[in-house]
Formats: sequence, structure tokens, C-alpha cells
Amino acid sequence: MKLLKVASVFAAIFLFACNSTSTKTSPENIIEVSFSGAVNTQSLDGRLLLIFADDKDVEPRFQVSERLDAQPIFGRNVENLKPNEKVTFNDSVFGFPYESLSQIKQGEYYVQAVLHVYETFNLSTGQTVKLPMDNGEGQQWKTSPGNLYSTPIKVTVTKDGISDLHIVLDQVIPEIKAPEDTEWIKHVRLKSELLSEFWGRDMYLGAHVLLPKGFEEHPEAKYPLMVFHGHFPSDFGGFRTTPPDVNLEPEYSDRFHLDGYNIIQQQEAYNFYKRWNEPEFPRFLIIEIQHPTPYYDDSYAVNSASQGPYGDAITYELIPHIEKLFRGQGEGWSRFLYGGSTGGWESLAVQVKYPDAYNGCFAACPDPIDFRAYCLTNIYEDDNAYYAKSTHKKIEIPSQRDYLGNVRTTVKEDNHLELVLGDKSRSGGQFDIWEATYSPQAKDGYPERIWNKYTGEINKDVAEFWKENYDLRYILERDWDKLGEKLKGKIHIYCGDMDNYYLNNAVYLMEDFLESTTDPYYDGEVDYGDRAEHCWNGDHENPNHISRLRYNSMYVPKIMKRILETAPEGADLTSWRYK
Repeated sequence: MKLLKVASVFAAIFLFACNSTSTKTSPENIIEVSFSGAVNTQSLDGRLLLIFADDKDVEPRFQVSERLDAQPIFGRNVENLKPNEKVTFNDSVFGFPYESLSQIKQGEYYVQAVLHVYETFNLSTGQTVKLPMDNGEGQQWKTSPGNLYSTPIKVTVTKDGISDLHIVLDQVIPEIKAPEDTEWIKHVRLKSELLSEFWGRDMYLGAHVLLPKGFEEHPEAKYPLMVFHGHFPSDFGGFRTTPPDVNLEPEYSDRFHLDGYNIIQQQEAYNFYKRWNEPEFPRFLIIEIQHPTPYYDDSYAVNSASQGPYGDAITYELIPHIEKLFRGQGEGWSRFLYGGSTGGWESLAVQVKYPDAYNGCFAACPDPIDFRAYCLTNIYEDDNAYYAKSTHKKIEIPSQRDYLGNVRTTVKEDNHLELVLGDKSRSGGQFDIWEATYSPQAKDGYPERIWNKYTGEINKDVAEFWKENYDLRYILERDWDKLGEKLKGKIHIYCGDMDNYYLNNAVYLMEDFLESTTDPYYDGEVDYGDRAEHCWNGDHENPNHISRLRYNSMYVPKIMKRILETAPEGADLTSWRYK
């Protein structure tokens, strides 16, 4: 008893000493940020970001990353912020990769602040939400027109922390000039009645349309349509009518470890132009769709509780409008879908959700198509998305790797960076857009969290909603008696077996189901690239850095075969096959 009492006394003295020392030696970091009335005279809502960076030659906003080159960033919401009104960043503001300003390593940094501006939406569901409107940049906070930012300044972080620092947002990101029509490429912008009703304001869809050779000379021709799904395209990519620029300075590609990759890209774009004009090349329309939402650079092309009816808007409003403008066939047998990554998921999802409206999908390296392999997480059986199951160990779950398995970042790190960039699924990041697309709408109008963004604890009720509505493997298995005949021969999936985001795991599970189907057999294709990384798209002859530039031509033989085998009696198979 006496020993216990003595131990208690010593423990109390120790705790008092620690608390006293902490109070005396831990300074509070104080950084104040405001915006100048010279760049904006209105009160603003948004996400205010404070960024520290090592490299003086690149603005800090362009150095934000979740990988090994991550730079410190902190974020907080502001509402009704007036010009010259100060906002304080202190040690309680959440950050990444340091959760607090007090944890930043001592040294010299270049510091910049950015205000990602939010607008108010009065949804048809009755809620009011504040979100960033896309302003022609494809939902990128670093470059979104109207966002405010400061001139980077040099700051020294010492053992005494940071204090008496005031940063002024004195610049505004300018508007982006819309691309102009050319002989080959036309640009379409359509007000969507469906989306405008949902969002409570005018909302638009766009597309870049590549016309076939002889479009003007053959007014009698009606064309099949190829839909190239993917992230926000600023213009139609991969098509160039001239050889590479003679004076183009070679640029190194970190992704592919190649010097002069920009020259390779221009050459491939010119090669496609030459193929497009070959006498035997089929005459198609190809479109790339612009469908950014207030949550991401595209909508994932399906109807969503929090984003609205983008699937219906694209399939029933935009595509028929384009076909009418540019003499498309306008029937399901003549429409095809393809894309990689996000575009891979979209291609398969749209084919599944609208089985009669399209005649085939070519889904490369698709985002998770079976949520039992939501990258490395099984959202139905796992309790936590950030840590592997273990009684006595705590190991973070990876989210990115290279083809040798070297880990670049973890699921927790990805999500914590997103939590800095925006709460309520507003970061514009990958996990948040999956959430904004797949989740039910919460009472406040924002998406329900699939897991606690800080701890990783999975919400099983939300997981069940995801399963019933967006788990493509589950939906196919559940509804194969209705979908099987409609989708027979239409599903083609490709993935590298060393996909950087572990997306091949879900493809394996999808393949297991598809190959087990007998009533009817799916009669499609699932293929893998040996040691191939993200965006492998079925090309066994060329390296990934080449094949990813050939989407618009590599599936054409399979599309032509599908058309000739499945077009209904009386379909127009001749008017568009001129030389």
C-alpha cells in the first residue's frame, strides 16, 4: 500500500512537471491570411489552404502531393469572408503530412495561400450546399478561374515556431479561353434540363467531336459513334494535323522514365491523323465528353444521389443532340464506349446501366468494379479502410505502388490529404469522388461517408447502398437473368497485373463471375498485361507509354466486327463506309 501511494505521488509530480514544461516551451504557431479588396470586393465562401514547399522554382500550390514528395499543407473552411478580414491558422488546424503546424520540421520554406471559392446551390432535394463550381478547368483547385492566391514568400521555421506572419491573397486565377472549332474538331455545349433542375441553376454538358474524313463531301452518310470516356478534356486530345514541332524542347516523363515524351505524344497524335485519313479506316464520330461536377472533373457518367442524373443527361440529352448535329446513326447498335481508369469504370458502368443504348464497351484499368476489392479494401467485411486486420500489429494499407511493388502512399495518407483539401467530400480527390458518386445523400445535402475520413472506420450501411447501386460485379450477378442477353458480347476488360492502384484485384473477381456465367455465357473478353502498370489497355505489342496514346484506333477492328455481326436487319452499313 505504501509503495502504491509513493508511486502515485511520483506520477502526479511527473504529470505536473510535463504539463508545466509543455506550457512554457511549446509556442503557438500563428499565421494570418486575408484577401485584398483589390482582387475581389465580395464576401466569399470556400476552402482556405496554406502550403509550405521546399522548391523555390515551382509555386507551392503545384507541389501538393500525397506521395513521397509530399509538401506540408493545411486547410480550413471560411464563410462570408470579407476583404481584408483575417483568418488564423494555428496548431489546431488539420494538415498533411503533418497534422499540426507544430510538427513541421525546422528549416526554410516557401509559403503560399490559396482560397478555393465555393458557390451556393439550392438542390431540388431541398438542401442547400456550398461547393466549388467548375469554371472551365476541370475542377482543379490549383488552376480554377476565380480562385485567389498569394505570392509565395520565404519563411524560416525555427524551434520557436512561426508567429507574426500575415499572408495576403493578392492575385486571382484568370478565365480560361474556350477552344475554337477547326476543320476536324467541333465543340458542343448543351444546357441540360435534367441537371439544371437538380442543381437549381443552369448546368451544362460539353463535348469535343472529331469528324470523319469526307464529312462535308458526304451529306448522305450517317455515322456510328465512339464515346471516349475519361477525365475532363480541355480539347480533343491525341489528334494533330502536323508533325511534331521542330523546336520542341524534350521533356522528361517521371511516370515512364522517358526523355522527350512530349515529342512522342505529338508524333503519335500525328500518326493517328494519318490513320484517320487512310482509305480503309472506317468513318466514325468520336467524342470526348465534358461533364465536370461541383465535386470532381467528371461525374462518372451515372445517376447519383449527390451529383444528380448525369447518366440520363449524357445518354438521353447530350448524345442524341450530338448525333442530330453531326448525322449520327442514333441507335444503340451504332454506339460504343471505351476509356481507361475512370473512363474504364464509366465505360463498363454505362454499358451495364444502359444495356440497350450501347453495343459494346472496352474498359481498360477500370476503377474498382467489385467493392470486395475496393483497391485493397473489402468494404463489406473489413472494419477499417486504413489498417490491415491484426490483433497485435498496426500496418497501414497501401494505395499506390510501382510495377515492382514499391509503395508510394497509403489509403490513410490519400484520405488525410483530401480531408485537408476539403471536408464533406469536397476535396476534388479520388476517394471523395467515389463517395460523391456512390453514396446516399446525407441530411445536410452532402454525400454520406463510406468511412470516417480521419480514422478509417467503415460505415456498413453506406457500404450496402454502394453494393446495391454501384458494385458492377454484384449488379451483374444479381441481374444477369435480365441483363445477360442484352450484354452478351459487349463486355471487354483489360488491366495490368501490377496496376499501380491494385485495380486488377477487382478485375479478377469480375472475371471469375463472367467466366462462370452459362445462361448465357457473356462471350466477351478479360485480359491482363504482364507486369503492366496502370492504364494497360489490351495491347501486348507495345509498351504502356505508347498504347495509352492509341485508344482511338486500337479497338476499331473489334468494333467493326461487332457492328457487322449485330446490326439489325435494314441497318445502314454502307453510307459511312466510303473511302
